[in-house]
Amino acid sequence: MPRPRTRGTRLRHRLAELRGPDVPAKALDARALAALAAHPGCRRRAILDGAGVDKAALATALGSPSAFGQSQFALVRGNAFEAKVKADGGTELLRLVHEKLDPTAEPPAAAQVPDLTAAGPEGRAARTALALREATGTPGAWTLLDHPMLALDVAGSPAFLEPDAVVVHPDGGWTVVEIKSVPMLDGSADASKVGAAARQAAVYVLALEEVAARLDPAPEVRHRILLVCPKDFSNLPTASAVDVRKQRAVTRRQLARLTRIEDIARTLPEGTCFSPELPADRLTEAVESVPATYAPECLSACELAFHCRARSRAEGAVTSLGRPVRAELGGLSTVGDVLAAARGETGDPDDPAVAALRRAARLRAEALGAVADREVSACR
Repeated sequence: MPRPRTRGTRLRHRLAELRGPDVPAKALDARALAALAAHPGCRRRAILDGAGVDKAALATALGSPSAFGQSQFALVRGNAFEAKVKADGGTELLRLVHEKLDPTAEPPAAAQVPDLTAAGPEGRAARTALALREATGTPGAWTLLDHPMLALDVAGSPAFLEPDAVVVHPDGGWTVVEIKSVPMLDGSADASKVGAAARQAAVYVLALEEVAARLDPAPEVRHRILLVCPKDFSNLPTASAVDVRKQRAVTRRQLARLTRIEDIARTLPEGTCFSPELPADRLTEAVESVPATYAPECLSACELAFHCRARSRAEGAVTSLGRPVRAELGGLSTVGDVLAAARGETGDPDDPAVAALRRAARLRAEALGAVADREVSACR
């Protein structure tokens, strides 16, 4: 007699159906999680990421290929720089950690670098947790975990994350290390790049906190991460300590607000599938069955942004103009509604958004009228 399926097994089976037969799941990395947390209201992205759908392949199949992602040149350059930073057992990396984050500790003369090899992401996550426990139980020693695997629960589904490195200090504290190939000029990197790295590192901090919570006593997961970048225009590594407490709090709050993937999957029609191998019309129908919340910020964070933007524009949704504009317009959700309210055809005149639109329309008409009068005068 077959054993009844558990809730988790049923969800995994359902998500596999959504991906398509024999389609492997695409891993949800920290960059995608940071973007997902920054846009928690998009049910479409939540279910696609939760099911492990390859959104780049999906966008191509829909006829809106994505330009999102790093170039091959940037990837090669980044990998070469990371290898340089971690050379000789991470000697230079640990020197930077000691200098920037823990100068009062004993210098890292000979650090431990445990082997984290295991089968599958679950096995690697378990091996990482074991290595962290063993390193924490060895006081006075430095330990470098190169590309550890961490698990984080996201809307009821596990996400496996792989930071560049995690360092265990002699006092047992844990620090996340982010290695970027963006140059650090005169001691500071581009603010937008630093912000993106901080949001990504905050996801790793949250995942580490889940591992730490299972230990007794729980070690300290430090909220100051180390950002390692090339110094000026050279290939020499330098570093800066970045406090990610704010990003961690925001990410934790936003991930907690995410609609559970199981709840979204339950609302989808039977037979819904997002496999890129499906005919374009059927694939479009499947994607459109899940509501999306498009904003211009999606262009730098989601592979489906071009497809969702085209749909948003076709529907005249004001979200395509940006979140600040959408917030100012109150209950007016389409461009047609906005224009009608501005012309005085619809809308409550006591509504602040409607009143502001009508005033703007009058000012525009007066300005255009003044310009027209000047042009007529010039022609006489």
